[in-house]
Amino acid sequence: MSDGPETATTEAAPGGELKALIAEARALLAPAKEAFSGANDLKQLEDLRLEYIGKKGKLSGLNRRMGKLSADEKPIAGKVINEHKAQILDLLKSRKEQLEMKALSQQLSGERIDVTLPGVRPARGSLHPVEQVTQEILGIFRDLGFHVEEGPEIENEWFNFDALNMPDNHPARDMQDTLYTERGHVLRTHTSPVQIRSMKKLDPPMAVVAAGKVYRHDSDATHSPMFHQMEGFLIDEDVSFGHLKGVLHEFLRALYGADVKLRFRPSFFPFTEPSAEVDVWWEAGNKWLEVLGSGMIHPNVLENGGIDPENFSGFAFGLGIDRLACIKFQIPDIRLLYENDVRFLRQF
Repeated sequence: MSDGPETATTEAAPGGELKALIAEARALLAPAKEAFSGANDLKQLEDLRLEYIGKKGKLSGLNRRMGKLSADEKPIAGKVINEHKAQILDLLKSRKEQLEMKALSQQLSGERIDVTLPGVRPARGSLHPVEQVTQEILGIFRDLGFHVEEGPEIENEWFNFDALNMPDNHPARDMQDTLYTERGHVLRTHTSPVQIRSMKKLDPPMAVVAAGKVYRHDSDATHSPMFHQMEGFLIDEDVSFGHLKGVLHEFLRALYGADVKLRFRPSFFPFTEPSAEVDVWWEAGNKWLEVLGSGMIHPNVLENGGIDPENFSGFAFGLGIDRLACIKFQIPDIRLLYENDVRFLRQF
């Protein structure tokens, strides 16, 4: 008789725990819905989320109590708890969307744009000072009757050196001066190869200018390993050194004004004879600055270009556009042109 009640109590206990878990899970829905509806902002809603489904929340507490259930009862309890958790998550999601829309509406009303205010224009770019000077120089020579040609930046040695009367032992061919890309080819050291290519393509009389990048091992305040150069030449019958001086005087006066200070100095270039360098007074540097080399085209160069030196003569010149830009804009260091400092470039 004494064992009966104890056995009945042991068998009824698990069933009671299951019923209690299910009842408590169901009982969470109504207060959760009311609590979520009463949340006024996302911070309050997050606190309620943690209260109900966080690691230490009410649903998590029910899950921990499932350890007291039998193996048959655990799936039943787990299913009920997960169903109620899903319903609570739906309530939470719905209220979160409402609060987010409310917050967005308040933000938009507070950040309303006054369309009557004047607009702010975006900053506009401009041509680089080197490009500005290049276009100006090309315009001057076009007005003087010159035609614009172009040539490749990777050039073979014949066009870059041999055709321009430079012997194999010329110092300009040394590795410390010239950038070689592969056997027989270089990054052109001047725009003079365009002169030979133009001679082979055109018939005299001809007046040509060609601008572009050139490359040498050189870097200081007045030199850059990559810089811009312009080649010009004129070929016709009975062309003299006087014609060369007249064209260069006209060009530099058009570029810098009638009061520009310039001087011609005797010099030597393999591709011209006689030759001269032209200097311009550089106010920013307070000194004379060489801006171009020039001279009468050597007969060997004319022959290499397919021109008969017995019937035609010509002059040629090569100028450094970067230096001319420094003189024109009073820039003290050529390296400023390539540092990409927006504060510097905005001046132009």
